[in-house]
This record gives sequence, structure tokens and C-alpha cells, in this order.
Amino acid sequence: MSAAPGSAAPVGIVLVSHSAAVATAVAELARGLAGGGETAPLLPAGGLPDGGLGTSSELIRAAAEAVDRGAGVALLVDLGSAVLTVKALLAEGDELPEGARLVDAPFVEGAVAALVTASAGGDLDAVAAAASEAYSYRKE
Repeated sequence: MSAAPGSAAPVGIVLVSHSAAVATAVAELARGLAGGGETAPLLPAGGLPDGGLGTSSELIRAAAEAVDRGAGVALLVDLGSAVLTVKALLAEGDELPEGARLVDAPFVEGAVAALVTASAGGDLDAVAAAASEAYSYRKE
């Protein structure tokens, strides 16, 4: 897909969690905190196709393809096997859209930072950096 004339295509974001409910809730939170209005494409890819806990290559691939606008796809993951599943898909070379990248970031804060940056027109490097920088957010 291409962007409208005169505008850059946005980076797509996929939130990969072991739980569909968690991925969906984090996506809703990120959209709500991104300031409203039009945001970059963001989809959850949580759980297994049958609704159980786990990670699904099929759901991750489908979400990545759906958010891809040609500017890259940032994949944020919750933990453990989600990381391994995304790494395996990336290693295959043709399972995810060109420019797909696993982003090392905290899941919730990283999702918000990634969506805000992508929605403001940041490229994949800027989106990944913003999400990763969320590790330094202090809560004290």
C-alpha cells in the first residue's frame, strides 16, 4: 500500500502478547494516549487462534501484513516465546513484510511511545528508538 500523495507512509506497529486480552488492552491504551485523531496502523497479535494463551506465527504474520504501509513494521513483544516466535519469523526472511523489525522495548510504555512517534510521521528508526527509550522512564 502507498500513502496519499504528499504524505509519507506511516510505520505499522504490531503488539505481540501471550494473551489476546493483554495485546488488545495495550493497543486500546496506546490509541487513547496517542492524543486521539488519526494514528498510525496498530494491531494486537495476542494468544492463539483458538483463544488460548501462547503466541501464534499465523496471527503475527496477519497483523504485520495488515499494518504494513511500506514504511516498515515495528513488532513489540511481551516476553519469552513471543520474542522467539518473532525472531524465527524474521529469520525466515519472507514471513513478515520487508522492513519488519523486532523492537527491544517495554511492552506498555514502548507501545505508547511507538504509536505517538509513528503517528507523528517518525520513520522506523525513530519509532524503534522512542519505544526503546521507554526503558528509561522513571516511576519514582
